[in-house]
Amino acid sequence: KVGSFKLSYYNEYKSYLRMEKTAKQEWIRLNVGGTTFLTTKQTLSKDPASFLCRICHDENLVDSLRDSTGAFLIDRDPTYFSPILNYLRHGKLIIDKNLCEEGVLAEAEFYQVSSLVKLIRRRMEEKVEEKKPKKRKQNVYRVLQCHEVELTQMLSTLSDGWKCEQVINIGSGYSYECNNSEFLILASYEIEGDDNIAPSKFITKIQTP
Repeated sequence: KVGSFKLSYYNEYKSYLRMEKTAKQEWIRLNVGGTTFLTTKQTLSKDPASFLCRICHDENLVDSLRDSTGAFLIDRDPTYFSPILNYLRHGKLIIDKNLCEEGVLAEAEFYQVSSLVKLIRRRMEEKVEEKKPKKRKQNVYRVLQCHEVELTQMLSTLSDGWKCEQVINIGSGYSYECNNSEFLILASYEIEGDDNIAPSKFITKIQTP
C-alpha cells in the first residue's frame, strides 16, 4: 500500500510539473516602450495575420528582440497598446477618454490587427457623419382654385412630388353635383434643407391649366 501511495503521489507530481511547464509556455511578456505587459499566446494569436501572433510562433525571431527578463521588446507607445491588448482579450474596443482614436488606429495598423483597424475606421466615419448638419424636412403648401369641370384636369397636373392634401367644395350647398361649384385644392410638397430655402422656389413646380 505504501508503494502504491508513493506511485500515485509521483504521478500527480509529474502531472503538476507538466501543467506548470505548459502554463509557462502559454504566458508571454511584452516590453512595450519600457512597460511590461503579461498576456497569453492564445490572446496574441486572435488575429493569425497580426504581428503579435508572429511573435508567439515565429521561431526565427532572434534573442536581440528580448530584454534581460526574456520579454519581447517593442518600441511603441505603451499607452496606446493597452486598448489593442484588451480588444484581443475580450473583443471590445474601449478607449480611455484621454486617448485619441487616431493614435489607437495607428497602433492597430502597426500591429496589423485587421479587424480592429476596420472597427476604428468605421467608428471614426460614423462620428464624422454625426457631426454633419442634418437636413430638416419641411412642407410647402399651395392652394389652387378651380371649377368642377376643371377639377380632374387640375388634380392630374400635380406632379414632381406635389401631393393633394385636401379638396374643398366652396360652391353653393357644397354639392359635387353642381356644375358651377368651385373647389379649393390644398397641395403640399416636402423638401429637405435649411431655413434659408424659399418655399416659393418649389411652388413653381406645380402647373395649372
